[in-house]
Amino acid sequence: MEKIDWKIPLYKIYTDEEDVNLITKIIKRGNQWALGPEIEEFENEIKKYVGVDYCLALNSGTSALHAALLSHNIGNGDNVIIPSFTFIATANTVLSVNAEANFTDIEDVTYGLNPDLIKSKINKKTKAIIPVDIGGTACDILKINQIAQEEGITVIEDSAESLGTIINNKKIGSISNTSIFSFCGNKVLTTGEGGAVTTNSKEIYEKIKLIRSHGRLDNVNYFNNPEESQYFGIGYNWRMSTMTAVLGLSQLSKLDKIIKMRQDNAKFISSRLEKFNGITMPKTLENTSHIFQMFTIKLKNKEIRDKLHKFLITKKIFSKVYFSPIHKTEFYKEKYPDTDKELPITNLIASKVLTLPLYPNMTNDEKHFLVDSISEFFEENNLN
Repeated sequence: MEKIDWKIPLYKIYTDEEDVNLITKIIKRGNQWALGPEIEEFENEIKKYVGVDYCLALNSGTSALHAALLSHNIGNGDNVIIPSFTFIATANTVLSVNAEANFTDIEDVTYGLNPDLIKSKINKKTKAIIPVDIGGTACDILKINQIAQEEGITVIEDSAESLGTIINNKKIGSISNTSIFSFCGNKVLTTGEGGAVTTNSKEIYEKIKLIRSHGRLDNVNYFNNPEESQYFGIGYNWRMSTMTAVLGLSQLSKLDKIIKMRQDNAKFISSRLEKFNGITMPKTLENTSHIFQMFTIKLKNKEIRDKLHKFLITKKIFSKVYFSPIHKTEFYKEKYPDTDKELPITNLIASKVLTLPLYPNMTNDEKHFLVDSISEFFEENNLN
C-alpha cells in the first residue's frame, strides 16, 4: 500500500512537558543510562499501582512473557493452553521455550479464552495456561484461575493491553500466578518499547532478575562495579533502559487521567454509533472496567467488515483487524494443520471485528469525522 497521510491515525501517544523534562534530565546526567535507579523506582510504582509484591521491568512485553515461561520452568514438550485470537508473540514465546501451543477457542463477550472449554483441553502434559486480556478489558480471568487451581496448572496472564483494568475491585496483574504487560507504542501506558512482569512470588521474581540480565546477580550496578561478576545460569539482555523507565514513571503518574480520556472518547463514539443494529460495541464482563487500549467493533459479517475497512481507508481513517488468528498464519497453519476446525468462535469473531481509531487527545473534529464517516457508509449501503 502506498503511504497515506492519515486524517485520523489508529493511535497517538499522549505526552507532555514532564516526559520531555525527565528524559532530558537523564541525558544531561551523562551516566547510568543503563541500570539507573529509576528502573527500580518504576518497578516499585507499578507494583503499588497493580497491588502486588514484586514487579520487574523488561525491554518488551514479549521478553516479559518469555521470561515468565522460563521462570515457571515451562519447557521441552510441555503443553500450554493459549488462544489464537491474540498477537503472535503469545504463541511464539511458547515455542521459544520448546513447549507446545494448545490453541483453545474464545468466548464472544471479551474475546478471551472460554473457561468452559479449558478442562477438555487439559492433558497429562499441560503445565500452563496463558489467558489474554484483549484491548483493555479482562477475559474471564477469575474463572480461569479457579479451574487452574483445581487442576494444579500455572496461569501466566498476558495482560499486555490492560494495565489499569479492574475486575471485581482487583487490578489486572494481581490475580494470576504471574502477569505481563507491554509498553510498546500503541499501549495505554507507553514507553515506545518496554514491558513488565508482576507476581507475588519471590521465587519467580528472583529467577526473572537473573534471566533478564545474562544470569548475573547484580548486588552492585554492573557498570560501576570493578569486581568480577557472578553468573548463576543462562540469561539474556532483556533489561529496560533508564530513559525508558523514566518515561514510564512519567506516563504512570498520569495513567488514570489518560484512561479517563480514553473512556470519555469511547463513550462519545459508542453513543453515536449504537443506533446501527449492525455494529456491536466493545463489551465487558460484569464488575469489569474497560480502559480502551483498542476500540474494536463487530460487524454482521466479513463482507460488511471488509467494505467498511476499505471505505475508511479512502477517507484516510486508519482502521485495522485485531486480531487475525495466529493459527491461520503460514507458519502455524503448517505446524498445527488440524487446529482450524477446533476454533469456530475464533474464526467467526476474527471475520467480523474491526478496530477503530481511539486515543486520549482525539479532537472533536476527529471524533465527529470518524462517526460521520461510518454513518455515511451505513446509510449509503442501506445498512441502518
